[in-house]
Amino acid sequence: MTHLICDRFLAVVAKRPAPGQTKTRLCPPLTGAQAAALYECFLADTLDVMRRVESVERAVIYLPEEERGYFGELAPDFALHPQRGDDLGARLDNLLRDALAAGAKSAVVMDSDSPTLPASCVADAYARLDAGADVVFGPCDDGGYYLVGVTRPQPRLLREVAMSTPTVLEDSLAIAQAQGLKVALLPVWYDVDTGAELERLQAELTQLPDTIARHTRRWLAERVEAVG
Repeated sequence: MTHLICDRFLAVVAKRPAPGQTKTRLCPPLTGAQAAALYECFLADTLDVMRRVESVERAVIYLPEEERGYFGELAPDFALHPQRGDDLGARLDNLLRDALAAGAKSAVVMDSDSPTLPASCVADAYARLDAGADVVFGPCDDGGYYLVGVTRPQPRLLREVAMSTPTVLEDSLAIAQAQGLKVALLPVWYDVDTGAELERLQAELTQLPDTIARHTRRWLAERVEAVG
């Protein structure tokens, strides 16, 4: 990663959607192809959320490494960096460490599964770090987190926690406490991994402006029309 233009770094981790490999817990109610197409919409909407956060350098940290062209078309205004590491924890640690080494004073990474997340939640992460937090988490109500941000490398928080479990945040907070770190928590949100969460998303979209999650909203509306 080359030297950053801005001292606030914001990244999303993403993989190129592939039927049968992407969002498999949404199958059913979706087919593999539908789940992959919906995830592509989630990712596009996440990029829109990131664009609404001011004064940050934005990046997509992607897999597989040979898919740079795909992500370049999807996010032409973002920096692109391949993920490095054998598991998610290592990849998160590497990207945050790289951003800090490239000049970031605060580095934040978010998931791509929360298309209606308010940009204000992401902006607040930087405010919490500026106010003295060592680490900030955006909790999900399934026990994980949608965002993590740091001002210096925190490898234990990322490499010593089993990811994709119901106790990810709890385990991370225990390590942070043991290390004496000052932790800030953002508002609780949710990611969309299951049919029930997809129903929750559809209900939420009826209460939100049309400009929120526009790609996901359009895809869901077309699916309803096709079924009808």
